[in-house]
Amino acid sequence: MKIIFKNHKLGPLTLLGAVFIASGGLRLAVQDVALIADASTQNAAGAQHEQQGKPEQCQTDEDLQRVLDALLEREELVAISEKQIKQRLSAVAMMEGEAQDRLKEAELAEENLQKTMTLSQAIAEDDLARLTSVYERMKPKSAAALFQEMQPEFAAGFIARMKPDSAAAVLASLDARSAYAISVVLAGRNANAGKIEE
Repeated sequence: MKIIFKNHKLGPLTLLGAVFIASGGLRLAVQDVALIADASTQNAAGAQHEQQGKPEQCQTDEDLQRVLDALLEREELVAISEKQIKQRLSAVAMMEGEAQDRLKEAELAEENLQKTMTLSQAIAEDDLARLTSVYERMKPKSAAALFQEMQPEFAAGFIARMKPDSAAAVLASLDARSAYAISVVLAGRNANAGKIEE
């Protein structure tokens, strides 16, 4: 296309201005092409990133799922541990209760045993007192015959319980050896009675 200028002459300034305008237009066109190319590259990269981003997102979701699974597993283990601890505490409390019951039973058994022993001792004491009374009422020679067959320690126990007159009569009726052995046992028992323990 020819531009016809009527009555106008193109001057150097006009020509220079036209060159500048053409140069600027060309630069803009080159920049636009670069921008368009850059934009298309970015769009392509974005699309590629979107395609790659989904697996990355999956990996992130998988990582989160792994962490969540680990936390859930740990929570399960903690719950199991707490349950085991509660069971152990319950077992300990039950054993403690059983131990308390057994202790009470043992204390009751000991108390009953003590009562039985006290009763037995009282009965034994009553029996010994009655038997001693029988020996005291016997004739000294008859009692001496029985005492002579007894061990000196056993016979000394009855002699010590008897009234002094009855005991003297029985000792006088014993043979010398038996009377001496019983007297030694009685003296040995009474020798420690006057001493004060240090």
